[in-house]
Amino acid sequence: MTQTPTQPQAHAQFTVPAKHPMVTVLGSGDSLLRVIEEAFPATDIHVRGNEVSAVGDAREVALVQRLFDEMMLVLRTGQPMTEDAVERSIAMLRAAEDGEGADSETPAEVLTQNILSNRGRTIRPKTLNQKRYVDAIDAHTVVFGIGPAGTGKTYLAMAKAVQALQAKQVNRIILTRPAVEAGERLGFLPGTLYEKIDPYLRPLYDALHDMLDPDSIPRLMAAGTIEVAPLAYMRGRAQPIFTNVLTPEGWRPIGDLQVGDLVVGSNGEPTPVLGVYPQGEKDIYRVTAQDGSWTLCCGEHLWTVRTASDKRRDKPWRVLETKEMIGNLRAAHARRYELPLLTAPVCFPERAVPMDPYALGLLLGDGCLTGSTTPSFSSEDPELVEALTTALPGVHARWKGGPDHVLNRIKEPGDVVTIENPVTHVLRELDLLGSRSHTKCVPDAYLHNSAEVRLALLQGLLDADGGPVAQDSRTCRVQYSTTSILLRDDVISLVQSLGGVAYTRRRVAAGRAPGLARGRSAEHRRDAHIVDIRLPEGLEPFRLARKREKYHAAGGGGRPMRFIDSIEPAGREEAVCIQVAAEDSLYVTQDYLLTHNTLNDAFIILDEAQNTNPEQMKMFLTRLGFESKIVITGDVTQVDLPGGTKSGLRQVREILDGVDDVHFSLLTSKDVVRHKLVGRIVDAYEKYDSRNGQ
Repeated sequence: MTQTPTQPQAHAQFTVPAKHPMVTVLGSGDSLLRVIEEAFPATDIHVRGNEVSAVGDAREVALVQRLFDEMMLVLRTGQPMTEDAVERSIAMLRAAEDGEGADSETPAEVLTQNILSNRGRTIRPKTLNQKRYVDAIDAHTVVFGIGPAGTGKTYLAMAKAVQALQAKQVNRIILTRPAVEAGERLGFLPGTLYEKIDPYLRPLYDALHDMLDPDSIPRLMAAGTIEVAPLAYMRGRAQPIFTNVLTPEGWRPIGDLQVGDLVVGSNGEPTPVLGVYPQGEKDIYRVTAQDGSWTLCCGEHLWTVRTASDKRRDKPWRVLETKEMIGNLRAAHARRYELPLLTAPVCFPERAVPMDPYALGLLLGDGCLTGSTTPSFSSEDPELVEALTTALPGVHARWKGGPDHVLNRIKEPGDVVTIENPVTHVLRELDLLGSRSHTKCVPDAYLHNSAEVRLALLQGLLDADGGPVAQDSRTCRVQYSTTSILLRDDVISLVQSLGGVAYTRRRVAAGRAPGLARGRSAEHRRDAHIVDIRLPEGLEPFRLARKREKYHAAGGGGRPMRFIDSIEPAGREEAVCIQVAAEDSLYVTQDYLLTHNTLNDAFIILDEAQNTNPEQMKMFLTRLGFESKIVITGDVTQVDLPGGTKSGLRQVREILDGVDDVHFSLLTSKDVVRHKLVGRIVDAYEKYDSRNGQ
């Protein structure tokens, strides 16, 4: 008779420190001890006083001893051991013993990692995979949490988001999920917008209430610090396709831009376009600033703004959607939302020009360019006459009488009479010859040139037809006057491109008191356009000494400001959104307004991501801004998309697997932290699907 070889027996004994009452180790009514005995049925475990001994298979005894060591480490932190914690500790130890988690985190490291505490409740990972998921969120910018229901994917991501907000690592939390159960056709459901979307977002609200003071949540949501919305309401941060966007070569419709094209950022420097996303027809709003500048965008388009309270408290600029600001544009009779301005003049490429820009500015202001006579210049400031002739080689100013000076060609020996006046030649080249006071304009070669050229041109215009206006308790503004609508708009463009602001008003000719010309009464034949200008400190608007001295005596330049004045519906239009590479995600749109459509300094969570299609997934991922983090959660076995529609979550792993700073965390039925039966149900379905080839 052959005897079955017996396994080597081992004996281990360890002492529980006196500071840990045995009830904390064994559980109430020895409940924890029973869990251990059931997990190690072939091992005899005995307890006498604070002494615990184990006899049995050497491998099993070693596991029991290590289990009690891990329990002691957990208890040492002041955290209690529960039946669930003991079961998970045993599972982790067995996995490590089988080589599934060699050299990995210990049960004590997993169970003592605190993420968030609120109202006496602590949120922490409960399994090894959960801890790795949480660690991945800390270590990577984009994390996918993929696994069955009940594994804590969304809950732990929410806890990390709240933790990041409280630590001021981000400025806002954005929570979203696709409302596929309604086909995202929420307009067909009864009730208000919030009543329609609440059923689909309720799990996110419930998690928020577990982690934050419920009374603070409405305040945080009203301030835009927390945004909860269906995915369909995130996608549209767009502008109509005909909206102008500034590029280094000038203005271009946003609908003509392609990936790789350059646009101008808030620092005046070129920045590449990273993404272009058509949005179809959308409801459009006209956003108007108090200086009259305006642009068009959809209700979800993003704006960087700051309130007076933010400024007083030295808070950072906030990012709000257009629709969030509607009806909330005033605070104590003042405009609420300040818009950012260019931090430096726009850097257009330097282009050769046929005439000194300062000289051209003087001629556009006080020159006669009709072409019917020799060009002339009218000024009673000898300083300007001298500056003009110095800047125009081959020309001298012949005094004609009063303020008038004729710009004659300097004749050289042997010249013939038919040689064209140099000023006339350049004016013809610039298509300015024949211009009258009400038709003058700035050629594009000067408008879209280097900052030095633009500033010199503006100085010439202001020395001729502008002047400083002192104001009590404020920095000095500059006033410019012209009868040309084109020149008015060009001056405004010059000012805005240099980082300033300009307001305009019309002085109607009819009914105005006549002026004096050569001592005689002269009626005003055309309306005058008055432009009030504020330039940033450090930009000199005048070269003429008397004006420059008055400007600085009155306080000089300061900090121009722009505020949103109104937001009004403007119909429906075909729209597109772009993503740019600038650090602050801002780009220059119409009238030199700064706007953007990516999400900076935000913690963004997309829940139930298996119900996104590939286009939605790409759209969502490309909303990532600087200093932001994205977590995408979902269960690829529970896709509710219409038949034939591929899940974006299933496809994205094939596309992004291996991309730096993108991590995929996979959770299984062993990580289910709901009722134990949920894990068994998940396992049963997986076995059924594998048997049936699904």
